[in-house]
Amino acid sequence: MKVLKFGAIWCTECLVMKPMWQEIEEEIRELVTEYYDADENPEMLKKYEVKNIPCFIFLDKDGNEIYRLNGIQNKENLIEEVKNRIKE
Repeated sequence: MKVLKFGAIWCTECLVMKPMWQEIEEEIRELVTEYYDADENPEMLKKYEVKNIPCFIFLDKDGNEIYRLNGIQNKENLIEEVKNRIKE
């Protein structure tokens, strides 16, 4: 499973989420993530139809979207979502 993370340096909620994701990535080593800055990667926002940031798109092993979260999240919820979908 891979999680695409969309944010921007001017986005307060994105800045709150960044260290939380770093902690989760350290705890769940098999998790693969990619970060896309909204200003630097507008083509990726268009490709995945991202309207608001922060946005987190969960992809299965074939690269298909299986789940999406928008806005600020709590760490426990994110860990649960990752663990529930890590085998997909």
